[in-house]
Amino acid sequence: MATIELGGKMLEVDEDGFIADPSLWDEKVALSLAKTEGVDDLSETHWKLVNYLRDDVLKDKIAPMIRKLCKDTGLPLKQIYELFPSGPAKGACKVAGLPKPTGCV
Repeated sequence: MATIELGGKMLEVDEDGFIADPSLWDEKVALSLAKTEGVDDLSETHWKLVNYLRDDVLKDKIAPMIRKLCKDTGLPLKQIYELFPSGPAKGACKVAGLPKPTGCV
């Protein structure tokens, strides 16, 4: 694993840029990770999605199915891709400081 600076911290990341330890995540880290995904600023809607993912994954230990994600957040899939162009799995989960999902989030 590589170590890079995110949000003023030196953090280990995997080959896709996902942080190794989700407990080290904070809002500054999220903002730095967002920039790596081409998202310059996180709006209230971005944070809604990021916080939902963090809560759900840390509770259930697995990323939610895309259908559940859209239903629970009230965000259509098209809007999620507008917020995170690389998608809910790569972009949103990465910014949320979560492990890379193995399912179809």
